[in-house]
Amino acid sequence: MKRIINKLNNYFEITKRNSTIKIELYAGLTTFLSMAYILVVNPNNILQLGAADPRFSSVFIATAIGSFVGTLIMAFLAKMPLAQAPGMGINALTGAIIGGAMGYSYSYGNAMALIFISGLLFLLLSFIPCQIDKETGNAISLREKIFEGMPKAIVDSIAVGVGLFIAFIGLQNAHIITSNEYTLVELVNFNNPNFWAPGGEACMAFVALIGLIIIGVLSHYKVKGSIVWGIIASTIIAIPLGVADLSILLGHQPGISWNFKDSLVNYFNLTNDNSVFMSLFKGGFAFPEGSLATTLMLITAFFLIDMFDTMGTLLGCCKNAGLIDETGKPLNYGELLYADSAATMTGALVGTSTISTFVESSTGISAGGRTGLTALTAAILFILSIFLLPLFAFIPSPAAASALIYVGVIMMSNVKNIDFKHVKNAIPSFITIVIMLLSYSITDGIGIGIITYFVLDMTIYLIDTILYKLGKSKRKPQTDVTFVTFIIVVLFLIYFLMPALQ
Repeated sequence: MKRIINKLNNYFEITKRNSTIKIELYAGLTTFLSMAYILVVNPNNILQLGAADPRFSSVFIATAIGSFVGTLIMAFLAKMPLAQAPGMGINALTGAIIGGAMGYSYSYGNAMALIFISGLLFLLLSFIPCQIDKETGNAISLREKIFEGMPKAIVDSIAVGVGLFIAFIGLQNAHIITSNEYTLVELVNFNNPNFWAPGGEACMAFVALIGLIIIGVLSHYKVKGSIVWGIIASTIIAIPLGVADLSILLGHQPGISWNFKDSLVNYFNLTNDNSVFMSLFKGGFAFPEGSLATTLMLITAFFLIDMFDTMGTLLGCCKNAGLIDETGKPLNYGELLYADSAATMTGALVGTSTISTFVESSTGISAGGRTGLTALTAAILFILSIFLLPLFAFIPSPAAASALIYVGVIMMSNVKNIDFKHVKNAIPSFITIVIMLLSYSITDGIGIGIITYFVLDMTIYLIDTILYKLGKSKRKPQTDVTFVTFIIVVLFLIYFLMPALQ
């Protein structure tokens, strides 16, 4: 056993990153528990009929296998404490494509083919060199160059935006923040007696808030695995309040209770119409007639969302953990990009929507995770979930939400790195954070933020140039906008204005 421990320690450089195997295991468990909801939510988002769709169990297995493989690649290739799974939002777009919302009847195989192609483009962009680093002699890929072209104001605001975004997800999942017809969002009405009925919104909010308090108290006393204990404690509290459904644990709920042996056999049966495994090879590349323009736009959309969502998540999570180099770039950045693009392609092959690095990885990092062992632990739990679905599905969303809110608190500390003294940095930083939060999209936040930065910087530069030419100013005009920044702005303009997404 000692020999195995030493090998794990040396391979993942656990001691070197000031961690321990015990902490890494806790962190992996924390990460998994905070994102286990995706196992059931993903099939519901992709399939219009949800659990009533005969493909539900097949998409669930695809979600588990895709998450397992993606996180495993992250563990061994990048050796970073990040987990991967089908991304929220982009899985809804996948469901819309299959449901015919794009104006064409795309099959399930068509949707997977679109995702596979976007992942392939993503991978090529990670491999294609565009410059040689003069100091190290290493090739810099196009994707790394895109990262370098991001203005510092945007980079500094991403971690804060991701933190608030993940906290907002938690607040909504726990029904602490609910929808409102007039103001769009509002605090749950604790005065409504109906909301205190078993499983009501007030009960759900109470569970999450108690879980947050428990995590906070345990963290204050530096109890190891405080987030895990908080999730477990709030799950127990949720039972008498009707927030945690015992029928799920007992396997009595429709859509949850199914024979995993039969489901696995059906999933891997390529002749089974309800299997999504390798569905892109079942006519997936034969797109609907007359859909060329829409198909190209969808591939571009998948590609851009995956690229910038991943970039924002990687930067936010790694910066919060101190896993960045002297230039502010995440450690093993090239390997991180390979892992993410490979995971997207793998997800398409097994039959699920775009797999990307999850912002919920921040919970494991906050629990102390610093190496690939955290990812390996989460990966193992994902594959075990195929056989233990009722157990993992039993953990109520409000219990996991308490961890997400706590992570938002921790990541908020990054706000001190933002330059609010100069308006040219302050406005784009603020816009990035607010749009990321309120649009429910990391990509949208980065996009609007960098466009704002570009317009603001170039306007100031143009006015300064005119004043300088007229002799009204002795200061020579300067701009921080690079050619790469301009290209990123063009890409985002295409993304925001493309008709297929409207």
